[in-house]
Amino acid sequence: MEQIQRFFGYHKALTQLLNGQGFTGKSKRKKLEALCGFCGELLEVDNVSLWTLSLCGNHLDRELFYPGAQGDQNHDISLSRNQHEAYFSALDTAEIICAEDVRIDPRTRSFHPCYPNAEQPVVSMLDAPIFDGNRLHGVICLEHRQARQWSLADIACVAAVADTISLINTHEAWLSSRKELDYITHHDDFTGLLNLRALRNQIQQLIERNPQQPFALLWIDIDRLNAINNGMGQQTGDAVVSEVAARLRGMLLPGKDMVARVAGDEFAMIYRFQEDVNAMREAVTSILDMVNRNIRVGEQNVQVSTSIGVAMYPYDGGDVSTLLSHSESAMYHAKDCGRRQAQYFNQAISTTAKARFQLESQLTEAIATDGLSVVYQPIMSADGHSVVSAEALVRWQHETQGFMSPAEFLPLAYDTGLIGSLDLWVLERVCRDIQRAREQELPMPPVAVNLSSDSIMDPLLADKVWERLQRYQVLGAQLELEVIEDAIKGNSTVLRQTLEELVRMGIKLSIDDFGTGYSSLLRLKNLPFTKLKIDRSFIQDLPQDADDCAITLSILGMARGLGVEVIAEGVENSEQEAWLQHQGCNYLQGFKYHKPMPVEAFMELLITT
Repeated sequence: MEQIQRFFGYHKALTQLLNGQGFTGKSKRKKLEALCGFCGELLEVDNVSLWTLSLCGNHLDRELFYPGAQGDQNHDISLSRNQHEAYFSALDTAEIICAEDVRIDPRTRSFHPCYPNAEQPVVSMLDAPIFDGNRLHGVICLEHRQARQWSLADIACVAAVADTISLINTHEAWLSSRKELDYITHHDDFTGLLNLRALRNQIQQLIERNPQQPFALLWIDIDRLNAINNGMGQQTGDAVVSEVAARLRGMLLPGKDMVARVAGDEFAMIYRFQEDVNAMREAVTSILDMVNRNIRVGEQNVQVSTSIGVAMYPYDGGDVSTLLSHSESAMYHAKDCGRRQAQYFNQAISTTAKARFQLESQLTEAIATDGLSVVYQPIMSADGHSVVSAEALVRWQHETQGFMSPAEFLPLAYDTGLIGSLDLWVLERVCRDIQRAREQELPMPPVAVNLSSDSIMDPLLADKVWERLQRYQVLGAQLELEVIEDAIKGNSTVLRQTLEELVRMGIKLSIDDFGTGYSSLLRLKNLPFTKLKIDRSFIQDLPQDADDCAITLSILGMARGLGVEVIAEGVENSEQEAWLQHQGCNYLQGFKYHKPMPVEAFMELLITT
C-alpha cells in the first residue's frame, strides 16, 4: 500500500511540474535542469545527471549535473562504449538499469573504481534511456552514495521522467518553430528531416533571393539498403535510415544550409560554398567520413556506405528540377564507379543517366511482359560424353539495341532493385520449360538457376520457390540453385533458414564462381551446399599457368575433403579437359561441348543423346 501511495505521490508531483505555468515556456535547457532537480529532490538522491550519446554511438557525454555547483567543476566527462560494453548494451535494448550495488552489477561494475566521482564513491545507480524518435539519445542517471534498494515507485518515476525528456527531444523543433500542418507538409514523418517539397521550396528561394550566388546540391543514397532489409530485417534497415539521418542532421559543417529526406534511402543537402571548390570537396569528404561508418543496431554492427552526387548552381542547372535531376544522375554515376564515393555532375553523366533511366524502364517492362528469354548450357559428365544437367542463363534481345549482354543489364538490375524480380522470372520460365518437357515425355535433367545475393537473403524466398514448384508441378530435385560465393559471407540466421528450407524441398545448392570471393572452410562446412563451380578465370589458362593449376588443385582437394562435387566452367579445349579429368573434376561445362542454346535446341539435344 505504501508503494502505491508513493507512486501516486510521484505522479502527482511530476504532473504539477509539467503543467506549471512556467515550465512550458522554458527553454529546453531549463526544462532539463528542472527535471533533474525534480528527481534529485523528490527521490532524495545525491546526484542526477543527463548524458548524451555521440552521433556514432560510441560515447556518452555528460550534459547536465545536479546539484549544479558540482556540475560546473566536472562538466566535460565522457564514457566510452569500449570500456563499458555491458552498460551500453543494456541501453541499446532500452533497458532500465537498476543497480543496488554498482560494484557487483554486471552492467555497472566496469565503472568501479574509476567512476567520474571517485572522491565521493557511488554505491547505487538507477539509469533510464532517453530517445530522440526511435534513436537512442542518451540516459538520465540517478546516483546514491549509500546502498539503496530502488522501489518500483522509484523506477516508475525515473522512467516517466525519461519518457518526458524523450518527448521534449522529439517534439522540440515542432513545438518551437512550426504549426502542426506546416510540419506535416514539409517534414518527413520517420526521420523528422525536411522533405522533398521543403527542399524544392528552399532551392527556389535561394535562386530568387540571389541569382548570382552559387551553391551545391548533394544527393546522398545509402548503398544496398535493400540487401540490409532482406538479410537483417526491415527493423534493422529502418534503424540504418534513422541513424544516417541523425548523422547528417547533427553534422557541424560550415556552409550546410539544410538536409532533407527525398526518398526511402535517399537524402539531399544544400551546401553554400562561396565559390571555394576546395571547401566544397572538403565538405563532401567530411560527409563521407561521417556517414560511412558502421552503425550499431542492438548487438550487431552494420556496415554502411553511401554514394553522393553533386550538382552546382548555376553551372549544372539554373532551376530546381534540373538541379535535382543532375545531382541524382551524378549519384548513380558514383554507384556505377563502385559506390562509397562522390561524383560531380557533367554532361557525359547527363547523357548516360538519360540512357540508364530509359533502359531501367525498358527492363522493368521486359520482366513484366516476358520480353526476356532463357537459354540452357549443358553440363557434362567427367568424361565429357553425357549431359547430366544444365545451367539456365537469361538473355535480352532489345527491340532497338539488339542483343544485350548480361554484363550490360544485370548490373542495372542490381542497382535499381530489379534483380530479385529478374531472378524469379528466370525461375518461373525454367519451371515452365520443365513442365513442357514432361508433357512431351522428355527426360529433362536438373536445371541450375542463378540467384543474386538480394534473392538469397530474402526471408520469403523459400515460399516463392515453393509456390512456383507447385504451380508447374515441378519436383525440387529437378532444380539446382546457384549463388555467388560472396552472397554467403555473412553469418545470417535468415540465410541459414532459407537454405535449409530449400534443401528440404529436394533442391540442391551450389556455389557459383568459386575462388573469386572469400568463403571460409567453416562456412562451407556448416551450410548445405553440395557443389562448387570453379570460376572460368581459373580455367582459361590451364594447364599452362602454374598459379591457376595450384588454385584449381586446392579447390578440388578442399571439395573432396568437404564431400562436395566440383563443376569446372569455361572449358574450351582438349588440353583443359584432359587436365581436369586427370585431377578428378566431377563435371565439365563450356564451349568445347555446347554453347548456351534455346530450350527447343536443348530438348532436341536430349532426344539425340
